[in-house]
Amino acid sequence: MRTAAAGDLPSYAKLTRRGLELDFSVIPNAKRTEIVGLHDGALRVRLQAPPVDGKANEALLRWLAERLGVGRASLQVLRGQTSRRKAVLVESGADAGAAGALLARLVPHTA
Repeated sequence: MRTAAAGDLPSYAKLTRRGLELDFSVIPNAKRTEIVGLHDGALRVRLQAPPVDGKANEALLRWLAERLGVGRASLQVLRGQTSRRKAVLVESGADAGAAGALLARLVPHTA
């Protein structure tokens, strides 16, 4: 079986020694949480949470954990704690095959 090389990853994903780094462009206060496409090389996500007291960050991490099938403790906001543009680390083995499997759970129709 062929596994994806790191160069085959989409613009919003980067494989690092610590795991998979994902870039998001977040729209808070949405009716529901969902992926709505790409924006400037990042996955655009509408979040059903207000951008107050870290609620949007926590909602994004909980939603990602559920969507990716990983524990909440394996996710961390690396950059953008107070902005709409965020980088999130999914701590996992730095393996392109594992990264491809995670991306397939996140965006099934493109991976």
